[in-house]
Amino acid sequence: MERILALKEERNAVILAHNYQIPAIQDVADYVGDSLGLARKAQEFDAERIVFCGVYFMAETAAILNPDRKVLIPDPDAGCSLVQTITAEDVRRWKAEHPGAVAVGYVNTTAETKAELDYCCTSSNAVAVVESIDPDTEILFLPDMFLGSWVKNVTGRENMHIWAGECHVHAAIRPETIAAAIEAHPGADLLVHPECGCSSNCLYLSSTGQLKAETHILSTSGMINYAEKSPHDTFLVATEVGILHQLETRAPDKKFVPVSTDAVCEYMKMITTEKLLASLEQDQHRVIVPDEIAERARLAIERMIAIG
Repeated sequence: MERILALKEERNAVILAHNYQIPAIQDVADYVGDSLGLARKAQEFDAERIVFCGVYFMAETAAILNPDRKVLIPDPDAGCSLVQTITAEDVRRWKAEHPGAVAVGYVNTTAETKAELDYCCTSSNAVAVVESIDPDTEILFLPDMFLGSWVKNVTGRENMHIWAGECHVHAAIRPETIAAAIEAHPGADLLVHPECGCSSNCLYLSSTGQLKAETHILSTSGMINYAEKSPHDTFLVATEVGILHQLETRAPDKKFVPVSTDAVCEYMKMITTEKLLASLEQDQHRVIVPDEIAERARLAIERMIAIG
């Protein structure tokens, strides 16, 4: 850890980490956040190098937004199951079937896929992005069907088509998992990520009083902000377990219980301190997005950053 901190200064580097990273990576990072926060911070730091501790699409986004800086990722094989559910060709074909529609894509997509989009979004601003589009315009929302269903439910947008993709970690968090956690911890607040397979179900059951917990559908940063300000002291957390470290760090006097200890993203956990050190020492695993793709993807990403 000491060597990483020293090299960071020597190399004029900034370390960015996602909320799902292992605790040691979060602790050594200059900034820890969700996808939207990381995209914004990548542009704010004045450093020659950005070392991105997250999955590959996040590092690609940073590279697109910072073409004059070197973006490194400690392990270029750190992928994403949701990213793999759609390709750029899929988007082109889908848009051809719906002429005049606006394509809104979750940030969990490749640079090539982003180049086919009109807007990017994250879980923290997906509703705001959809609400910014003319209500008479068809929307193609991709690739996460659970986030898309939740956004459609919240906005009441009927002319919104949703791609059938999913994050394998969040999809595995089911209503019965939530129900068991609530029963075991009566009185706890429930924090649910909108990628979860149960998000729309939780929203409906909560609105009808059938879900016996105060329920909040939130991004990872939204969960942290809510927990810090809430007067409550116990929270059930329905997302990848890496978030627990930030929650416990930012609200040390409160209790956080994962609804599923199996909610672990193996891709996020591929980034280790050893790999981070090697990336800094050897200046290795630079993320390069071809100029033509980066130029086409940049507008959708910049719209995401500007909204919400």
